[in-house]
Amino acid sequence: MLETQKTFSISDLSKEFDVTTRSIRFYEDQGLIKPLRRGQTRVYSPQDRVRLKLILRGKRLGFSLAETRRLFDLYDADRSSVQQLHTMLTLIDEKKQHLQQQMEDITVVLMELSSVETRCRSELKDLT
Repeated sequence: MLETQKTFSISDLSKEFDVTTRSIRFYEDQGLIKPLRRGQTRVYSPQDRVRLKLILRGKRLGFSLAETRRLFDLYDADRSSVQQLHTMLTLIDEKKQHLQQQMEDITVVLMELSSVETRCRSELKDLT
């Protein structure tokens, strides 16, 4: 299985996470992952693999690359720092508030769409 490998190629990661090699190179250009080089070949470590997984998960959850970078930077700087943990908790709280607002907005839009749908169906029924 891929998780037990010591290193990964860009095509290994591309296939595993169903992303393009171009995307992976972009994350590298952004400094989010840092593969080693063997000549022209990129060699990704288990840490790079985990970071790619976190980048993609964060993206699905609405984290920007800047937010992801900030979390990685905090983690890399000092894994046991009180300030780091407080900053991480602040970022988590901000993201939770943002997602909660999005959920409330989606609920309102769904209610409005249902109302318009009901009116359209009623008017259509009256016209036929």
